[in-house]
This record gives sequence, structure tokens and C-alpha cells, in this order.
Amino acid sequence: MGCVHGKCCSRYPTSSAADSPQEIYSLHGKHLLTQRSLESASVPSYNFNLEYSVLTQRGYYPDSPDKENQDSYCIKTHVQGSPNVHFFGVFDGHGQFGTQCSNFVQQRLVEELANNPLLLDDPVKAYDSAFLTVNDELHSSEIDDTMSGTTAITVLVVGDKIYVANVGDSRAVIAVKDGNRIIAEDLSHDQTPFRKDEYERVKVCGARVLSVDQVEGLKDPNIQTWGDEESQGGDPPRLWVQNGMYPGTAFTRSVGDSTAEKIGVVAVPEVSVVQLTPNHLFFVVASDGVFEFLSSQAVVDMAAKYTDARDACAAIAGESYKLWLENENRTDDITIIIVHIKDFSNLPSGAGYTDPTSGVNFRPSMLKNGKGTSDTTTSGSELFRSDVDTGAF
Repeated sequence: MGCVHGKCCSRYPTSSAADSPQEIYSLHGKHLLTQRSLESASVPSYNFNLEYSVLTQRGYYPDSPDKENQDSYCIKTHVQGSPNVHFFGVFDGHGQFGTQCSNFVQQRLVEELANNPLLLDDPVKAYDSAFLTVNDELHSSEIDDTMSGTTAITVLVVGDKIYVANVGDSRAVIAVKDGNRIIAEDLSHDQTPFRKDEYERVKVCGARVLSVDQVEGLKDPNIQTWGDEESQGGDPPRLWVQNGMYPGTAFTRSVGDSTAEKIGVVAVPEVSVVQLTPNHLFFVVASDGVFEFLSSQAVVDMAAKYTDARDACAAIAGESYKLWLENENRTDDITIIIVHIKDFSNLPSGAGYTDPTSGVNFRPSMLKNGKGTSDTTTSGSELFRSDVDTGAF
């Protein structure tokens, strides 16, 4: 959910399109919908593997049929040359130059992390530094980010821990086995005015927080309650300068957006740390186009039906498009990365696990909050999405 002038204003397949995996693979092992081979990266220090796939799809905009996909992604294995450090990120651009902003940030952010000597000693501090540096660089670049920018949701795997840095309203979710159930646990929390802490922060910075109906005089602007994001997502509270009808951002943090920065929109990430256990099955990193009409639990439930991450990506993207078109006359851009955590059992002493003697289940825990609250191929190379549309649908 981006700025009011960007992401607010042919039928795609549903999840049933991926119900028969044998029908959606070519002879060369490429998935016909995602157009990808399944890829993997090992974490040898803890003897487990990450098996992953990604899908990005341009939105359907009937009033702008030539509008490009403003989402981008970055997957880089072997960060700083370490076989135990891997990066996954999704960047959701918005505004007139949103594509350029998201591409700039997905390239520069991982470069900043890779060049930071503190990365392995203090990943949280490295994340803070990288986001703020890239934000300054975007302001100074040739890209006009006065009314454009990008959100960013990223996951850095460092051995048996994952560090999740979020700026904006895209989301990361991890699937946790709990008996016979699979529970979705959010790894990030959407940074929007629906959050009381974020609402109060931007208000102190001078933002007017109003929905479009309120700023246009159709609803009382003095009623500063909007319900929740699920029920009021169609006309959410937005940020406006005091005496103007701009920028209208529905998020409170982003990279870029130099105009919105003057009223409290910041590039400071919220960073969380999770100790992996054998009960962690997979994690999902996705733009808000996925979560507009699907809850975190619904996404995890769908992904859990598929052993192949490519099938899961195609099914979730298809269902997202279906729900968009049932509720709107358009769809958002959609990007989704699914990473399966494989063979996570031979843990070093002291790591989280289910004790085989007592049966005690050591549940996943958030260890630290940062500033601000098979045709499997293995490669050490970076994966970036630029302007290429997969044509998945």
C-alpha cells in the first residue's frame, strides 16, 4: 500500500493452477509459471540447507496497461564470501520513479552489508548503517525521490540465526511446527499509521494523518480512529503535509520519499532476531501485494501444502491476484520468496531444539529488537530482479 498517487489508485490463475505439479514443469526442469529452477544454499556450520524460489509479477492496472513492475528482489548467497551467510530481500517501489528506487536500493543495500566489517559481529548495527547510507545515496542520486521511494523487507541468515530488517509495509513470516499444527509467526510488523506507536511518532514530526475521505472532507477529520488494517484497508490513514494534499503515504517508513521524510517517514529499520530450531519449516518474504487480502496464517497454510517452493510461490501469487480482482478493479505488483529450511537437526550444543528425552519443545523466541522498536541448483551468485517480468501469468 504505497503513496496515494502511486499504488492506490485478463484474469489470473488461482491456486488450483498449481494443484498438479507434474503438469507445470518443462522437460528441462523449469517451472512453467515461475520460469525458475529450484535453488539451494547450504549452511555448513550448522549442517542444514535452504531451498528457495522466487516469483515476481507485474500488477494489472486497467487505467495504466503499460505500467511497469515496481517490485524488485535480491537474493545473495555467500555474503562476504561466507558459506553460512545468505540474504533475501523484497523491495516494493512506489511513486513515479518507484521502479528506479526499488532497483537502486536492492542493489546497494546488499553491497553495503557485504562491505561492512561489523556484519558478522553485529548484524543489527550493520543493518542500521546500511539502510541509512543507502537512503542518503538515493537522495543524492539522479533518481527523483521527492515523491517516490521503496519499502524493504529483508532476511539475513547468519548460521543458525535469522536477522529480519523491515522498512515499510511488506512482510516476512516464518512457519513453525506446533504439534500437528503449523503456526505463522510474523517476523516483521507493518509500519503504518494503524500502529499507535508509528502514528504518534509521525504526528510529533508534523504529519497530518487522515484517510482520503477525510482529507477530501467526506468524513470528519477529527475522528482519529480507523479500526484495523483488515477492515479499513480500502481507505487507510495516510500522511499529509500540514497545508497540502501530498504525499499521501500509507506507510510510515521507507527508503527515499524525501518529501515524506520531512513529516516523519524514516529509513530506520526495525530489526528482529530469531534463533532457528527444528520446528521452523520455512519462511516467506513478500511485498504487501500478497498480504492485502491474505493473512500471514493463510499464506503459511497455502505454502505448507507444497513441498516445492515454486509451486507454493505460484499458488500464493495466483490466489492473491484472484482476491485482488474480487475486491478491486486492479491488482498490485506481487513478489514472493519462499525459503524452506531443510535438515535442521544436527545442532551444536546449546541451540534450540525439542529435547528427545523430556519432550520439551523449546519454542522460537525473538532475541533482540533493533533500533526503532529435484532439479536443485546451488550457486553462490546474487539474484536480482530488475525490469524483467517473468510473464508467470
